[in-house]
Amino acid sequence: MKKFLGFLALTVVAVVLAVALGTLVPRPLWSAAAKGEGTRHILVLRNPIHTDIAVPLDDGVRQRFGFLAGAGLPVDAPEARYIVFGWGGRAFYLETPTWSRLKAMPVLKALTLDASVMHVDLAGMIEEPHPDVARFDIDEAHFAALLDYIAASFQTGPVAIDNAGYSPYDRFYEANGHFNALIGCNTWTAAALRTAGLRTGWWNPLPISLGWSLRLYN
Repeated sequence: MKKFLGFLALTVVAVVLAVALGTLVPRPLWSAAAKGEGTRHILVLRNPIHTDIAVPLDDGVRQRFGFLAGAGLPVDAPEARYIVFGWGGRAFYLETPTWSRLKAMPVLKALTLDASVMHVDLAGMIEEPHPDVARFDIDEAHFAALLDYIAASFQTGPVAIDNAGYSPYDRFYEANGHFNALIGCNTWTAAALRTAGLRTGWWNPLPISLGWSLRLYN
């Protein structure tokens, strides 16, 4: 029992140190020169375990992601102001619409290895400022690079998942890559933000560490 508790304590310490170093060591190490004026804005949305990227909807963004409409996502809905993207584990995303429906198998897959999906949601106006919403202004070139990164996360098609979604305004699609506890939804968000010219921590598996690093380096 003592050996187990000692191993557990060492594991906790190792995880805390890894998250701390991942937050305090910036990625990239050096800030790149800005390419232009920050004429575009994006939002990073978070809850205790997950982050999403919200992109303002305009004609160009609707055209860029028009391929999602084939699965019935109403990207032309007049009340939609943002399109919200998140990448995550297939089992956890699809089988846990609310915390009350949390099950052991999706958690196990999320901690080990799982296929990935993209979740796309349409949103109206998003409250700002808000503790769980961070806004960043980026230039046109980085905005285009961000959209390219997001689009490349979908499997070619795209491949919509039947009978999956939380409302009439969201859909799930098969994604590229595999999900695990080390490379998860928040590391995907961080990588996307780096494509957009922002600096994050070196490794940000949790929303709180990603948020800290974004505030530190941008």
